Amino acid sequence: MAVLAGTTARLAPVLKVRRRTVVAGVLVGWLVLFAVLRGHQTLALDQSGLTGLHRWFNSLNDSIGANRNSNPLFLYFFNEIQLVISNFVTFIQSLISQPSGGRPVPTIGWLGVVAIAGYLSWAFGNWRVALLAVAGFAFFGLQGLWQESMDTLALTLSAVLISLLVGIPLGVWAGVSDRVNRILTPVLDVMQTMPTFVYLAPLTLFFLIGSASAVIATLIYAAPPAIRITAHAIRAVPATTVEAAESLGSTRWQTLIKVLLPMSKRTVVMGVNQTIMSALSMVTIAALIDAPGLGKVVMQALESLDVGTAFNAGLAIVVMAIVLDRVTTAAGDRTEDAKRRGNRFQKLRRPLLLAGGVAVAVCAYVSYTYVWAAEFPGSGGIGGSIAKAADSVTTWAQNDLSGVTNGIKNSVTNALLNPFQTLLTESPWWLVGAVLVALGAVLGGWRAGVTAAVCVGLLFGTGVWSDSMATLASTVLATLIVVLLGIVVGVWMGRSTVADRLIRPVLDAGQTLPSFVYLVPFLALFAASRFTAIVAAVVYAAPVTIKIIADGIRAVPETTVEAATAAGSDTWQIITKVQLPMSRSALTLATNQGLIYVLSVVVVGGLVGAGALGYDVVAGFSQGDLYGKGLAAGLAIVLLGVMFDRITQAAARRSGNVSGRQ
Repeated sequence: MAVLAGTTARLAPVLKVRRRTVVAGVLVGWLVLFAVLRGHQTLALDQSGLTGLHRWFNSLNDSIGANRNSNPLFLYFFNEIQLVISNFVTFIQSLISQPSGGRPVPTIGWLGVVAIAGYLSWAFGNWRVALLAVAGFAFFGLQGLWQESMDTLALTLSAVLISLLVGIPLGVWAGVSDRVNRILTPVLDVMQTMPTFVYLAPLTLFFLIGSASAVIATLIYAAPPAIRITAHAIRAVPATTVEAAESLGSTRWQTLIKVLLPMSKRTVVMGVNQTIMSALSMVTIAALIDAPGLGKVVMQALESLDVGTAFNAGLAIVVMAIVLDRVTTAAGDRTEDAKRRGNRFQKLRRPLLLAGGVAVAVCAYVSYTYVWAAEFPGSGGIGGSIAKAADSVTTWAQNDLSGVTNGIKNSVTNALLNPFQTLLTESPWWLVGAVLVALGAVLGGWRAGVTAAVCVGLLFGTGVWSDSMATLASTVLATLIVVLLGIVVGVWMGRSTVADRLIRPVLDAGQTLPSFVYLVPFLALFAASRFTAIVAAVVYAAPVTIKIIADGIRAVPETTVEAATAAGSDTWQIITKVQLPMSRSALTLATNQGLIYVLSVVVVGGLVGAGALGYDVVAGFSQGDLYGKGLAAGLAIVLLGVMFDRITQAAARRSGNVSGRQ
């Protein structure tokens, strides 16, 4: 055994060197063949060009539309689901955002909504969070975006309620059953790998454009966190505790209700938090399929390059995200606070909650009865001022900073993006496919190579190969920047407790914001371009990448670092020779997550000039004859995401195995 272990340890560096050599050889061979075959068999397609697959998708869409009310599958299944969800969303909208029951105003006006928001925030959180909620909701009205904000909230609540109704029971089931957990894990992997953008087109095929498709798309995106975190919470309960309950005669149901769920309450609340944030992010993007709310305001403003209006609505989305995040986070913390304060606090809290409930009921009744309490007073002067200020800053930036911003944009575009995109789009399609398959096999193993081969073949079949390569170029460049930024900041955080305390709250805040809103400030700085989408993607993906790398650096044993220091290594040598090599699996995982996050924003960047697959999807929603091409582009995005997710995950596992053997 000792001889085998020694042989394995000696082989690991050799395999590592050989792998690097093979990768270098593949890339050099690609460059040589590109110089010879440039411009041949590139599968280029005009923006208005269609393939046979695209026309078939168009015909399928037309056929479904013509037979929607006669086909039994639609008549008794899809249409019924659409009707139930649409009625549910309409009911919630009639409560807080849209006219209801022949009234020109909702059932609960602004005063009642603000009171309810403050009361629930206090009941589930604390008084500080309640003040934040009241201020945040009042701010929506002062911005002149009360109805749009409430539409967004109504869609979010609808999606979250359905997601939790499905997700928590499934999570509990997966937590107590290994078989269910094994079945659900790959399904959840696929659901979370696909960028949010691509859920929309196929769902409109079955549920039409509107609120129903938006809620179902949000359900698909938001349910996995609830399922995963609930299952994790159930499994994290100590086995000894469960055994003690069973030894006292508890049935499985009693053990679940009396032991597992109470002991996992705080973690389950964290899952609810992640579900809410995921739902809010998806609901804003669902504006592309005519979902009402703030996302629609942002999208229309981006299409017309109206930065001021987009910034005002984007700010409202940010405020809503912060409020919902703080409320659910405080709800998780309150359980521990209540335990520390004891029964005396609980006895005082109950009458206060009762009195607050009466006050909220009075406010809701007043908002139902009187117009002044139903329609938010004023004309949104603050929103107009915010939009004007944003427009002024945009004009100043584009006039006075254009030398700097255009210099950065042109340097990166001309020196990095254009050459790489040219290499991808003007190489023969089969050459690029062979390179991707070879890199997948070398980096991730033969299974990753097979996955890459299947994805390449399907990408060829979508008919949008050239646009896929353009999107791939932007995605890879943005991911490289994210990883470099993650290494620099992550190593700093991992080595410095002070830096971690200062930077981590900023990263946490950055992760609460929907990806949609990152486009707005960079549109002001860099105008509509591919570079704008890349910068927005870098900022959106950086927090998760930095945190993973920081945690990986911190996990390196202190004794190893001390041994390297005692041997005379300086700081640079410790980082490059000890900490980074020993956190190789964390680096690979960070690359995986960074790539998935980047892909979701680079595609949405089609709204601000990124073109390629993002443009194809957006055009498919707005132009009926391009629907099939947009659907194919969405499929291409899924294939890119699955291919690189599998390759990087396999590479992470191989890195972990090599690290373990060493």
